[in-house]
Amino acid sequence: MDYDRIERELYIEAPPEVVFDVVSSPQHVAQWWTDEAEFTPTPGDPGWVGFGDPVEGKRERFTVAEVEPFRRFSFRWTHGEGETASPGNSLLVVIELEPSGNGTRLRFTETGFRERAGDARQAAVWHADHTKGWDHFLPRLPAYAERVSAGA
Repeated sequence: MDYDRIERELYIEAPPEVVFDVVSSPQHVAQWWTDEAEFTPTPGDPGWVGFGDPVEGKRERFTVAEVEPFRRFSFRWTHGEGETASPGNSLLVVIELEPSGNGTRLRFTETGFRERAGDARQAAVWHADHTKGWDHFLPRLPAYAERVSAGA
C-alpha cells in the first residue's frame, strides 16, 4: 500500500467560486473541517488550524502554498511544536476544482507522509490517522458548500 498519498474526489452542487471560498477562507474552513482557523489565502503566509477546545486542543501550523482562484488551493500543515510548515517538515494538501454540470468536481490529495515521518512505520500510522480524519471531514464539505451557495 502507498502510505504517501491520500486521494479523494467529490461532486458538489455549487459553483467553483463558492467551493473555492469554502476551502480557502478560515471562516468557512472552521465550519466543515477544523474548530478554528487563522490564515490568509496568500501563498507563504503562515497561520494555524485548531482542533478541539481552544485552550487544551491542538493547533497545527498551516502555510498557504498556492492560490489559483476558483481552480486550485494548496497548503502545508505540520504537527510539530513551533515549526513553520514548509517542504520537508509538513504534509501538502492540494485541492483542485473543475466545473462539472451545475456544480464542481473537487479533487483532494494529501502527500508527504514518508518524507515527514522518516520511516515507513510512522508514515503508515500518520497515513491511517489522516485517512480516518479526511474520511470524516470531507463528506461534510459538499453539504456545507451547498448551503453557502443557496445563501443559507
